[in-house]
Amino acid sequence: MTFRFLLAAAYLAASSAAAEPANFIYSGDAEEATLTRLLQRSDIEGLQQIYSWRQLEPGEGVYDFSEIEADLARTKALGKQFFIQIQDRFFSNEARRLPDYILTDPIYEGGLVAQMDGNGEELAFQQGWAAIQWNGALRTRFQALLTALAEEFDGRIAGINLPETAIDIDMEADTTGFSCDAYFDAEIDNLRHARSVFAESNVVQYVNFWPCEWNNDHGYMERLFDTAAAEGIGLGGPDIAPYRKGQMKNAYPFFHDYHDRLPVVAMAIQEPTLKYRNDETGKPYTRAEFVDFAENYLGVDIIFWTPDAPWLFED
Repeated sequence: MTFRFLLAAAYLAASSAAAEPANFIYSGDAEEATLTRLLQRSDIEGLQQIYSWRQLEPGEGVYDFSEIEADLARTKALGKQFFIQIQDRFFSNEARRLPDYILTDPIYEGGLVAQMDGNGEELAFQQGWAAIQWNGALRTRFQALLTALAEEFDGRIAGINLPETAIDIDMEADTTGFSCDAYFDAEIDNLRHARSVFAESNVVQYVNFWPCEWNNDHGYMERLFDTAAAEGIGLGGPDIAPYRKGQMKNAYPFFHDYHDRLPVVAMAIQEPTLKYRNDETGKPYTRAEFVDFAENYLGVDIIFWTPDAPWLFED
């Protein structure tokens, strides 16, 4: 039984109306004591923890899942569900968190590409790194990691999610063989592989934007949602930002149209999202406004809240 159906049993049994999304906490930079306190709340259903590729594969084909095991044990001891996110892109220039062999073996072409600031027309400065998943050799190793994770954790965790689809690189200066189609195909290949090896736990792909595309003008967004609906893949995203113009021209309308056909929709409210303002009130969005948009427009089943969300400290 998938976590989506467990949620349905818990939240829909008493009412035929649509349930509010389940509240999860994502780890962020919170200390363990803070996470434990938050997980003890009766209105928090679980925890999402993020792990870098480097954490989990210190050497080629050598896996270390001890941190996941410890985090899972602590979460289960509190009677809560557990999601993991595997990170292959990073938003700091100092963060090159891929295994050393990926960074040094020429077959992987350096392993990483610089992510550039994507605000406006010019990509003015570097803002982190992303794994070059369009390199077939690198993608094979990433999928081997997913397979190893499934062998240990399928059915033991509520789900696994892959990071957001948005990426900004300097295409004119690129030497890694990037193309819009190659990137899209690589992401689809990875999420299909994740679905194939995780038979019981949910698989969720975060989607917000596709490089080279605006308002589905390449058909990437539609093809992703069609694939997910047909193959039992959950979707989600890193931000719930009610009616924000960029998102409304990209992923949000598809969540609105497809959410009933997806096994699960899981989305986050991260620290920067808390600062977004409601155009009508001029004030930051309230919890009620976030939840209303998530539930009634996006069809969200799970919200991963930042531990900094004010409502978590009001009671």
